[in-house]
Amino acid sequence: MTSSNALSQIKGTIVLVGAGKMGGAMLTGWLAQGLDPKRVVVIEPHPSDEARSVAAKGVRLNSDAKSIGAVEVLVVAVKPQMFREAGPQLKSLVGATTLVVSIMAGTTLAALKEVCGGVAVRAMPNTPAAIGRGITVAVAGHGVEKTQRDTADVLLRATGSVEWIDDESLMDAVTAVSGSGPAYIFLLAEELARAGVAAGLPEALATKLARETVAGSGELLRRSELTSATLRENVTSPGGTTAAALSVLMGDGGFHALLARAVAAATKRSKELSK
Repeated sequence: MTSSNALSQIKGTIVLVGAGKMGGAMLTGWLAQGLDPKRVVVIEPHPSDEARSVAAKGVRLNSDAKSIGAVEVLVVAVKPQMFREAGPQLKSLVGATTLVVSIMAGTTLAALKEVCGGVAVRAMPNTPAAIGRGITVAVAGHGVEKTQRDTADVLLRATGSVEWIDDESLMDAVTAVSGSGPAYIFLLAEELARAGVAAGLPEALATKLARETVAGSGELLRRSELTSATLRENVTSPGGTTAAALSVLMGDGGFHALLARAVAAATKRSKELSK
């Protein structure tokens, strides 16, 4: 069954708490792939114009707990620092069989159980979800049934691909690699453009070249069956311009060491946030 067909088969109520960029991207993906708007309730204290326009399509906006009734899935997409503050409201929506799906960084399954009740799936998406090209990693907590995991998978897959893991402790490294990873790529484009200007290019041209090079290379990597290392080697002629640049990027203290330190720092911070 395709994700589109599976979404259209959901008959219970799904409550999305938080309709910011990530929550909004998920909601847009659900509706685009066939989820009945009448099945969705959005809780968002400060709804954007986009959220209001979606509400006009049949999604219920800021309904109270009594009118919502039984909730099949509660998707929590608020900022992690707001999670416990919103706890009483979240718990009022959760029944014994409600599945709680969290996309909050650093929020553990244990914390979800403590604050919300129910059974939980912890997921880490990334911002390319906004264009349906995200990658999400998820882990199911104790008591999550196969049908519930399948439902979570379908909901998460509406914004891109999904990988499941069994070891929750890996989520900190996942956050550091794919959750934070888009920022590293954007920084690469930013600094490549800056370096182009320093080399004499007009700023507009340098920016265009950097953006299109990063975007095109990413698409080539996605479509190719070759490894990233092989693709890199294919660009690199011995003694050529690329080899000269890579001797700097891959030298002592270069890209390898910097990125290893960056991912380690993000992993450490994720662990701190989960305490």
